[in-house]
Amino acid sequence: MSEENKDFGDKAEESAREFSEGAKKTANDFTAGAKEAFSGGPGGENKKMLAGILAIVIGSLGIHKFILGYQKEGIIMLVITLVLGAVTCGIGASAMWVVGIIEGIIYLTKSDEEFYNTYQVGRKPWF
Repeated sequence: MSEENKDFGDKAEESAREFSEGAKKTANDFTAGAKEAFSGGPGGENKKMLAGILAIVIGSLGIHKFILGYQKEGIIMLVITLVLGAVTCGIGASAMWVVGIIEGIIYLTKSDEEFYNTYQVGRKPWF
């Protein structure tokens, strides 16, 4: 009886090990798929188009920076537009508007791969 329990225990342990390895592989595959789906794919086209259009339309508010994950730079643009723009009668807001237009044009003229490597992987915050 003791030998039977030992064989059963060995089989159960082997089955648990196989299940664990399969679960780890499935979890890794799911994680990789989710990252690709939520990042807009390898080319990052969705973020490129959205960030470029927002930069041209309302670039002075820095919304395109938040879309790309640059919180510090987005807050800088927003504060300059609102606070410095009010103090300088719109000169600060106009400067940020020009920066937004330039960045939007740069975003939209880059290839998908170049945009992805520069702004999403390389994390280049300005121009």
